[in-house]
Amino acid sequence: MTVVVQKGGEEYKMARYTGPTCRLCRRFGDKLMLKGEKCPTPKCPLEKRNTLPGGRPPSRGRGGARGRGGISDRGLQLREKQKLRFSYGVLERQFRRFFNEAKKSPGATGETLLILLERRLDNVVYRLGFADSHAQARQIVGHGHIMVNDRRTNIPSFLVKSGDVIKWREASKKTEYYKRLAEEIEEKFIPNWLSLDKESMTGRVLNLPGKDDIEAKFNAKAVVEYYSR
Repeated sequence: MTVVVQKGGEEYKMARYTGPTCRLCRRFGDKLMLKGEKCPTPKCPLEKRNTLPGGRPPSRGRGGARGRGGISDRGLQLREKQKLRFSYGVLERQFRRFFNEAKKSPGATGETLLILLERRLDNVVYRLGFADSHAQARQIVGHGHIMVNDRRTNIPSFLVKSGDVIKWREASKKTEYYKRLAEEIEEKFIPNWLSLDKESMTGRVLNLPGKDDIEAKFNAKAVVEYYSR
């Protein structure tokens, strides 16, 4: 049986969120790029209706208003954690596993966590422009269309390393999606830590992403504080 929990008018399955994706962007007040090409355009619902879903302000709670908008410090930390998790399309158990791995690694835990999330294969497929969203990238990887170092890899959470080569499986190049993608790939932006041969549609990890390669909209410190309590 699937358990569904209601939170602020949104539905969360115990495994993965199943409600409207644009509703999440309105909830966090920021574009999480969950709808691909629609997000940067004026068609984005956040551009038309930049208000919280439900049509009412957040509750002040029993202890009165704290923090921004009447949300407690703990609530703000949870908000940042959920914002980061939904942006990368990672389940709570997977996210906690990445956090624990970051905590054991040298360096700042928050920065290390962001780097680990960037190194996920589904994220790399998204960053290379092979998909319009993380959800689509996860599906492409899960269906076995991607090869890493000439080995078919269908695990979205696979962590790439410096020097890894990511390309499409030969059989997948016959699909209509790939043919359309090959025509549109010139318009895609590729981050500095990756390279893409647009003729062969082959990507390479030049080096591991650094602090400057990760979007500044995430408050990793708040995520660390959330799990440290």
